[in-house]
Amino acid sequence: MSFKSALICPDELQKALGQNEDIILLDCTIDKVGQSIKDMKLELLPNSQFFDIEGKLSDDSSKLPHTLVSEKIFEEEMQVLGIDQDSTVVLYDRWGVYSSPRAWWMFRVMGFKHVFILNGGVLAWKKNNYPLVGSYIENEKTGNFKAQFQENHYADKDYVLKHYRDPDVNIFDARSRGRFNGLVPEPRKGLHGGHIPHAKNLPFEELFNDIVYKSTDDLKLKFDHFKSTGTEYVFSCGSGITASILAFACHLTGHEHIRVYDGSWSEWGREELNLPTEK
Repeated sequence: MSFKSALICPDELQKALGQNEDIILLDCTIDKVGQSIKDMKLELLPNSQFFDIEGKLSDDSSKLPHTLVSEKIFEEEMQVLGIDQDSTVVLYDRWGVYSSPRAWWMFRVMGFKHVFILNGGVLAWKKNNYPLVGSYIENEKTGNFKAQFQENHYADKDYVLKHYRDPDVNIFDARSRGRFNGLVPEPRKGLHGGHIPHAKNLPFEELFNDIVYKSTDDLKLKFDHFKSTGTEYVFSCGSGITASILAFACHLTGHEHIRVYDGSWSEWGREELNLPTEK
């Protein structure tokens, strides 16, 4: 089972679910700053499981938030969810589109390509009056998923430090303009204000019409506006979540040389590291 685009609408998914019972649905919702999923009514697409970005799928030994887990842990957790090498996986979240692109990038960096995002998530699904449930299913099958780490989709501090002046590498920052320019304080303590030198600022909210991604043509215009010179794109934000929103949009416009800086500003901006910074 496959779709024409990595981004699918509710009608496409509903039709596909009626034809194929093997689609695996994953709720990828995480907290936002000042907003907790614990305060939300649990509304899910039927037959969903939870993709636990902030818990099982973040490295709890790291001082940084949302750090990618090891290849081994990711593989084991996906097998627990019943995912096979030939499975079709559809991701969504309850905010609209927020954390599902982070899950998409995690699958891609682990070598799995049969993964799609529901545009608008649960909110768009509800607008179409499609059914919702209030609980996850309990999977009883162990999948044969195999993780194969793709280094060309991943960036760490050392990679960014080596390439931030490289004209062939375009660095985009998904944070607000105030944070990018160091005009408003960071929400996390112990961080400098500002941005990685030579980075371009594209706040993630600018890629949406309400709860859904803008058209591919409009997304292309957003990236073309910067007249980027390079063929590789590296995306950063506060902790790697909204950077993935940009990375997925860039993928939709046809680019494949895409990396997410996993540590993002939570690492680069740390006062004790004193890495190159601009305001």
